Amino acid sequence: MIAKIPLVLEPQPEGGYTVTSPLLPELITEGDTMVEALANVEDAFCAVVEIYEDRDRPLPSSLYVKDENGPLSVETIVSVP
Repeated sequence: MIAKIPLVLEPQPEGGYTVTSPLLPELITEGDTMVEALANVEDAFCAVVEIYEDRDRPLPSSLYVKDENGPLSVETIVSVP
C-alpha cells in the first residue's frame, strides 16, 4: 500500500522534532533531526495500521494513492546552507 500522509513537524525546546498527523491522531513519533524524525514515520504508520486493524476500523480513504503506478505529488523539507 502507498499512502499519502499529511505530517506536522514541531521543533522541541530541548532539541529534535515531534511528528504528528492531523489525519491520523494516533501517529506520533520523533527524532533528533528532521531526517531522523521523517525516517521514523514509516514505523509509526505501521503501528497505526495495526491499531486500526485491531479495532476493526478502516483507515481514512484519503490516505490511499489511487494509482500506485501513476505520478505522485509530495512535499518535502530541504535544508539550504
